[in-house]
Amino acid sequence: ELVANACYVALSVSFSPAAADASRSGSPFRHGRGRGLGVNYGRVADDIPAPRRSAQLLRAAGAGSVKIYDANPAVLRALAGTGMAVSIMVPNQIIPDLAASYAAADRWVAANLLPYLPRTRVKFLLVGNEVLSDGSIAASTWTRIVPAMENLHRSLRARRVSRVKLGTTLAMDALVTGAFPRPPSAAAFRPDIAESVLRPLLRFLEGTNSYYFVDAYTYFVWAGSNGTVPLDYALLQPATRARYVDPGTGLAYTNLLDEMLDAVGAAMSKLGHGGVRIAIAETGWPNGGDYDQVGANVRNAAVYNRNLAARMARNPGTPARPGARMPVFVFSLYNEDLKPGPGTERHWGLYYANGTAVYPVDLTGRRPLWAYPPLPAADNDTPYKGPIWCVLAAHAGRKLNETAVGDALTYACGQGNGTCGAIQPGGECFQPNTGAAHASYAFNSYWQQFRKTGATCYFNNLAEQTIKDPSKHPETQHCSALYTL
Repeated sequence: ELVANACYVALSVSFSPAAADASRSGSPFRHGRGRGLGVNYGRVADDIPAPRRSAQLLRAAGAGSVKIYDANPAVLRALAGTGMAVSIMVPNQIIPDLAASYAAADRWVAANLLPYLPRTRVKFLLVGNEVLSDGSIAASTWTRIVPAMENLHRSLRARRVSRVKLGTTLAMDALVTGAFPRPPSAAAFRPDIAESVLRPLLRFLEGTNSYYFVDAYTYFVWAGSNGTVPLDYALLQPATRARYVDPGTGLAYTNLLDEMLDAVGAAMSKLGHGGVRIAIAETGWPNGGDYDQVGANVRNAAVYNRNLAARMARNPGTPARPGARMPVFVFSLYNEDLKPGPGTERHWGLYYANGTAVYPVDLTGRRPLWAYPPLPAADNDTPYKGPIWCVLAAHAGRKLNETAVGDALTYACGQGNGTCGAIQPGGECFQPNTGAAHASYAFNSYWQQFRKTGATCYFNNLAEQTIKDPSKHPETQHCSALYTL
């Protein structure tokens, strides 16, 4: 699942009026007059367009309504008068306070919701983002989700705000088998949350006619399947010959996303709440990533989102829920260069940070798939087999921030055993004695030791992967044996 962040906005498929005509803006996102898929609008980046311009880009893409992961005033004001319905995220860290005090919940509503009504059409308050994926807040927050929702619901009713519903977003790891439960009919919620959190949550959602919001990424399942899941099946390709038949129900599946959604439905049924509606809070495909992240490319990202839009425009539901309508949120509006983690975290956008399109897509699903221009060929649909190093990023080297690089060096050298011994005074790689050379050595030494246990080549946006052997540089060839792999 993606890193949770309080600066995200998403657009939902079911609630908005017709989007503006993209042809007037010169955007490649052409669409018809109808509701479009949602788009997560992240702001963890340098120099992305302002909220008002972002709202125009969203409408140009054919997107629907807006979900804000915090009650950002500038974004809420930019959405006022647009006709787009808005969902506001309640930050994870304030859930315990809202659960403990109705007065605190009412103050939050008064400060973060009421000032923007009715010009900003708020549809949902989403209490927390993937809370049940964070074990560090299990004791403080997990069982407080529903009490916080109840207090907020009470406040809304007292203030006669009747059209705003409550929910929370959950990752697929709420299930025992995680993101790839097979067969779907056997899926169940984790025992540590099933009775204490999920049963009261589902009871609340059913009683208020709201949705179970799930983050469902076929990319991560496919990338981690070691070839057992066909790429076309994960990309929702309509012509794929891949099929999976659930032995428990006899239902036949033609794409991975339907399997994931029906697994959630089966888990809810096991708790007696199979009638709760499902919304896709996040889905998508990365348009780029690190060398060791298979299948993350522009072609696959465009194909996935185009297929998703075309499919959802028909409201097909799933094999277990035929015809079910659901909000769907695509991740994300921009490629966000300041997001931590592996390279894919910074490559989910429909637009680059400068506002130009990564690829054309019609989020209303009305543009025929054959009508799009050719896409670049995919060059990484099979795993990269060659050596990879982690070095100081080119952009960081051009304008070296000595303080930031020094902090990153201190961290890297403080991990493991002898991570930076070779760049100490007298060491084989001490020369050249520059921050840039030492950083590349330290980053690589750290990453090679810990990559198999989840370490990433990021270092606060100072590092990047390379397939060019750094020891071949004239200044560092004397320590080639120490650039370990």
